[in-house]
Amino acid sequence: MKAFVIISLLFISFVGFSQNSNIPLAIKSAFTRAFKNVSDVKWEKEGRSYEVSFVQNGIKTSADIDEKGKVLEIESEMKITSLLPQIVSYIKAHYKGKELTGASKIKYADGSINYEALIKGNGIVFDSKGSFLKVIKD
Repeated sequence: MKAFVIISLLFISFVGFSQNSNIPLAIKSAFTRAFKNVSDVKWEKEGRSYEVSFVQNGIKTSADIDEKGKVLEIESEMKITSLLPQIVSYIKAHYKGKELTGASKIKYADGSINYEALIKGNGIVFDSKGSFLKVIKD
């Protein structure tokens, strides 16, 4: 049994290491330059770019980084109570009886900001002033 546990731990370590070692240097370098004091880092390839999920200062965050190392967007979880009042009003008016289950702030490479309110099965996206933009189905 002890041998099984040790082999399992080695396998998990190897998989984690090999997954991280497949990330191009430009992308890993861009990540380490842009984000300090992170933990629980997980990489996922998405087309020609990479998405990295991590925790920074206790906040779950993800970033999309292109093949050249440019950070395209950063999405950080936020408290539902921190959503703009206009967003909360929109949700109450258009999703009666539905519960908000989460919220996030999305910052794009050009500096623009969107907010996403999560309701079971949907992400409702708003601009920085709280105006509705679109619905993203999960």
